Amino acid sequence: MAAVSAPPRPTSLLPIPSFASTSHLPMRALPILRRRVRPLTTAYAVRQDAAVWTPAPVSAVGAANADGSVFHVAVDLSDAAELADSYVAPGQYLQVRVPSGGDGELKPAFMAVASPPSAGARFEFLIKSVPGTTAERLCGLRDGDVVELGAVMGKGFLVERLAPPDSAQTVLIFAAGTGISTIRSLVESGFAANERADVRLYYGARSLQAMAYQDRFKNWESTGLKIIPVLSQPDDSWKGERGYVQHAFLRAKNIVNPSSTGAVLCGQKQMHEEITVALVADGVSQDKILTNF
Repeated sequence: MAAVSAPPRPTSLLPIPSFASTSHLPMRALPILRRRVRPLTTAYAVRQDAAVWTPAPVSAVGAANADGSVFHVAVDLSDAAELADSYVAPGQYLQVRVPSGGDGELKPAFMAVASPPSAGARFEFLIKSVPGTTAERLCGLRDGDVVELGAVMGKGFLVERLAPPDSAQTVLIFAAGTGISTIRSLVESGFAANERADVRLYYGARSLQAMAYQDRFKNWESTGLKIIPVLSQPDDSWKGERGYVQHAFLRAKNIVNPSSTGAVLCGQKQMHEEITVALVADGVSQDKILTNF
C-alpha cells in the first residue's frame, strides 16, 4: 500500500455534559442525570459506527503483475454515492475491512485509492498480499463479496502547487512498489503533463514481473509522461536502471531550472528523505515537493 499518515484521533461530535457544577444539586437529582446521559452516549456510539463503515460489493479481483504478488481489487459504490463523491483528490486514502464471517477479526487496512476521482461510483485499489493481514483477505475475495469502507481521508497531492504548468515545467515523480497506485490516480486525473517540458516517472520494483500497471504505460506516455523503470533485483537481461529510484535519479538529475521544478513522491520513508534533501539542495522549493500525507 501507498504510504499514508495515521488518521487523526476520533473526536466526539456530541457535547459532553459537565457535572462540575452539580455539587449544589440534591443527591436525588444525580441518578436522573445519569439515566439521561447513558442512553444518549450508547445510541451515539451505534450511529457513529454505522456512519463510519460503508458496506460495498467487490466487482473485480485479479493479479496486477506477472508474479501474482500484487492484486487489483475494485469495489462497486453504486449504492454509496456520498462516499464516492467524497474522493476528490489523487493520493487520498481510507480504511478497508472484511467482515469476519467467523474467521476472526483482522485490523482494518489503510488503502490509497488507485482510480482517479473522475472514475465515478467505483474505487480501485492496488494491494500487496501479506500473509495474516486484511490485505491477504482482500486479495482472496471474489466478485460479489462485501467489504466495508471507512471515510475518505487526507488532502491528497496538492497539485495546485504545480499550477499553472509554467511554474513547474519539470515535474519529477517517484514511486516504489504499490506506491504507484496513487501515481496512477494522479496521471489519469490529468495534471497537464503535455503542457510541461519534462515530466519523468521513476518507478521502482523488484523486477519486471513484480511491476504493476505495465499495460497502462503506453497511455500514460501519450499524455507526455516519460517512464523510467528502476529494478532492484533484475535478471541479467535487464539493460535499464538498477537499484532504487532515488539512486537512479541522483545519477541523472538533469534539472534545467530548479525554480520551475516540482516533484511528487510516494514510497518508503528513506526514498522520500533522500530525494527531498537532494532537490532542496539544488534549489527546488519545498512547497513544490508533494506527498500524500
